[in-house]
Order: sequence, then C-alpha cells, then structure tokens
Amino acid sequence: MKDVITVLNIKGLMQVDATVRKSLEETAEQVVTDVKLSQTMPFKTGQLQNDSTFADISDSKEGVAHIVSSTPYARRLYYHPEYHFSQFENEQAGAGWFEPYKNGGAKFNQVLGWFQKFMKRNGR
Repeated sequence: MKDVITVLNIKGLMQVDATVRKSLEETAEQVVTDVKLSQTMPFKTGQLQNDSTFADISDSKEGVAHIVSSTPYARRLYYHPEYHFSQFENEQAGAGWFEPYKNGGAKFNQVLGWFQKFMKRNGR
C-alpha cells in the first residue's frame, strides 16, 4: 500500500482567504448602506446615520466585521423602543435598527445573499 502525501496549495488557500475577507468587508459596507436606505435609524441632524455609523473592517483578517454607531447617544436610542422617535426624516425610525440583519432577523437571508454574491464575484 502506498503512502498518500497531501500537499496543500498554500497560494490557493491564501487566495480563498483574501476572497472571504474582501467579501466580508463588502457585505459589512452593504449592510451599512441598506440600514441608511431603509430609513430605520433615528434622524435629527443626520450625525448618527450619515457620519457616525460605519463598517469597522479592521478585524476582517480574523473573519470579523463590526457595524459601529459611534455617537455617545447611539446605545441609548438603540435599546429604548419606548422613546418617541420623530419620523419626519426617516419614516421607519425607531430603536433596534440592526435587529433585522442579525441571525434570524427579517433581512438575515439578504445579508447571506450579499455575501454569496460577493464571494462569487471576488473568487474569479
């Protein structure tokens, strides 16, 4: 019986890793864009939505991307649905604007679809 030697294609693995990382980063950016377009974030001056919410992709090499709302009041607004949110600028404004994108949320499958689309495109 002959010994089977497995040779890893390191270059190919590095290409797959780069494809996954780029697709993750693009998916995170797409989520930020979609949240803004969905008009679900509280909007008074636009600071929270337009300037202070972004995709932090600094850990994408580890397979992690964060969507950050960096204003001091973002957490308070996010976790308090009892607040009266003006819907003058954003018709669907309210708390928990990222919940639909989380696992099991209404937009979760859409996020997976974006990732798959980016993987297909970036893997060429």
